[in-house]
Amino acid sequence: MPGRHAKVVVEPTVPGEAADLFRDNRNLLVRIRAGWIPTHRPRPPAFGLVTNMLIGAVALVAIGAGLDFFLAGLYTPFVVIMTLAALLIVGALARPRPDAEAERRHAVEHHVFESARRYEGRFVLHEDLDEGARALMTRAQTAIDAIMGSHVNAQGLLDDVRNAVMLPEQEWEIARLLAKLSRLRAEHDEVVAEGVTPEVAAVTEPLAQVLDSSERAVRTRVEALERYAGHVAEAERAYRARHQIDRLSANLSRYEELLTESGADDSALPELSRLTEDADRLEEALRVSVTSAQEVFRHLRGGDD
Repeated sequence: MPGRHAKVVVEPTVPGEAADLFRDNRNLLVRIRAGWIPTHRPRPPAFGLVTNMLIGAVALVAIGAGLDFFLAGLYTPFVVIMTLAALLIVGALARPRPDAEAERRHAVEHHVFESARRYEGRFVLHEDLDEGARALMTRAQTAIDAIMGSHVNAQGLLDDVRNAVMLPEQEWEIARLLAKLSRLRAEHDEVVAEGVTPEVAAVTEPLAQVLDSSERAVRTRVEALERYAGHVAEAERAYRARHQIDRLSANLSRYEELLTESGADDSALPELSRLTEDADRLEEALRVSVTSAQEVFRHLRGGDD
């Protein structure tokens, strides 16, 4: 998953190279959305080399012709030709080299612009969302990050393969719906702000209810993700505790040996012996937490069918 909180959400079917390009160049995408078009056409890397080779070839031909004039005793044409050859060589050497960094930047701008046109409608920018939509998007991404970053997911205790497919799909669908909701809400608010007659109000009020209903539906999706993340968090706590108990249990015999050798009070022994019982309880808690998370996962997945 990309770094959070992602300011660009890309449809999962967009090729990875283009998706990474969008995530790395959000500010440029904002300018493109505002109507910016790159005017600089990036030149091929070999353009300067080919130009210099052509100039050098012309200069060599001129020098050869000049030598022919010299051998023929035609000194005036010889001087003219050699002067022109010298000017060509000096001009090639003095010709300003393109700024490599500027050329690289222009190439990236052109690539982003062409990719944005090719995949128009398949990415959502942070700027596409209004304040309410951004808050919901942040909640969704926080839940997704918690799930994907958990040890129980990395260890395969959850359905990590389906998570890797389903969660990006959920993120994209939420972002897509919130972007559409934000656009319609902005247009609706703009019309209402102008002042409406009773006849127009009779239309705008039901439309406002549609917007509210749609937002509630998206919020339900987000809350389902948060419930899933909550169950994963419970499993994560049990997993961590189980791992810590295992580490302590591995050294239990050394603790007992130390007590025996030092002649210290052995009242701690019963507490140490309970580590195994605690581990069993945590194992059961982990199984229950994982099962609960998987149940929520199936419900969440079913919401897309």
